[in-house]
Amino acid sequence: MSPAVDVPAAGPPDGGSPGGGPPAGGPSGGGPPETRPGARRTGAARRLLARRPGAVLLLAATAMLLLVWIPACLRVGMVDLRVYRTAAPHLLSGDLYAFRLELPGPDLFPLPFTYPPFAALLFLPLSWPPWPLVSAAWTAASVLALCVLVHCCLRMADPAAEPGRHRRRVLLWSAALLWTEPVAVTLALGQVNLLLAAGVAYAVERRSAAAAGLGVGLAAGVKLVPAVTGLYFLVHRRWSAACWSAAVAAATVAAGWWAAPRSAAGFWLHAVGDAARVGPVGSALNQSVRGALSRTLGHDAGWSAPWWACAVPAALLALAAVVRAARRTDPLGALLAVQLLGLLISPISWCHHWIWAVAAVLWLTHAPHRTRAHTAALTAWCLALAGFLIHWLALAQPDIWRFGRPWYLAALGWGYPACAVLTLVALLLPVTGKATDRARGSRRPRSVFPAGASGAGASASGASGGWSW
Repeated sequence: MSPAVDVPAAGPPDGGSPGGGPPAGGPSGGGPPETRPGARRTGAARRLLARRPGAVLLLAATAMLLLVWIPACLRVGMVDLRVYRTAAPHLLSGDLYAFRLELPGPDLFPLPFTYPPFAALLFLPLSWPPWPLVSAAWTAASVLALCVLVHCCLRMADPAAEPGRHRRRVLLWSAALLWTEPVAVTLALGQVNLLLAAGVAYAVERRSAAAAGLGVGLAAGVKLVPAVTGLYFLVHRRWSAACWSAAVAAATVAAGWWAAPRSAAGFWLHAVGDAARVGPVGSALNQSVRGALSRTLGHDAGWSAPWWACAVPAALLALAAVVRAARRTDPLGALLAVQLLGLLISPISWCHHWIWAVAAVLWLTHAPHRTRAHTAALTAWCLALAGFLIHWLALAQPDIWRFGRPWYLAALGWGYPACAVLTLVALLLPVTGKATDRARGSRRPRSVFPAGASGAGASASGASGGWSW
């Protein structure tokens, strides 16, 4: 989320000139800007970031781990992880979807288990170890998943980056993005979002259709929204990968039905279409089109004509952006557009579901072509994510169940959908002039598409000078 930062070459320890002479400025401090105290401190900070990016990430991750883990052990915290852990054994007794985790407080409602039965099957081992171990391991795994997600996004955005430069980018971006709202809330709640997003991003990069389909199919088996990634395979004519992902997703449904037929029937035949069962649709935390529109109208928009009037143009915009990005051989742009489509049209998209905002920031920052739309979208995302917009809106709403609110709160409640639309517009804008040549020269993914697939590119090699993120 930071503009390009060029790290200057390290000078001699005594602050003299590179040639060994005395400092360019005199005692009065009237020398060149780089010799002034403020500039020297800034340069030292930049050199520290360039030389010790791992230490920066370790410090940020340790701070986040302590902020999340200690409250989780001392009081009610990481409530979604508690649901996964406590509800999973109910799969075997057949009352999985009757389970509710009771929480203290007037603004906290009893939390149900909202995922398919296959997810409960995967979560069963979480109920065996003690809670402090489970919560610490889950948080550490989520931080690692963020690093994997950033790594995959940056490799798709700039496959020709020199390995050392790429590694620094991954470490520093991961340290910074830990403190954005979707990531921080995911960690605080103990959500599974980072693990699923990292798995999807890693899977789509695989040349093997079976490996790509396996990753996406498993993610769709845990949560339904990642199934939209199949559209990415279809646009790139990766027919085998699309078939593999559909087959694996179907296998997860069969596995859940085999493990708990009664719970599976209850979910797939009744609960899957009930958005209100998941939580308050009109809460500021719900950043889907349906949630934002419901707050504007003052009642649940459901699948009414106003919802269709908003959802259809958003879907068409996203589909056009996917096709445009695929034609440009922009795999990250295409993947981002597909995921934004899923978040916009899903009935419930809590703010912590918007992990793909991480990919949006990375794509907007490292896109080979920049327009005013890129700048506007990046600025909007930075303000919303770093400013924890949804947190403040949640504090300002009268209660989580009431739809109506003042017009300005309803307008701000479109925050994430508006940022998504700006990003899709930036993806859709044509590339002209020098930007086109630069895009063609750098968009050569190493392992995104199989040989011979439409839009596939050869491996790119070569180092790029300087360092910026």
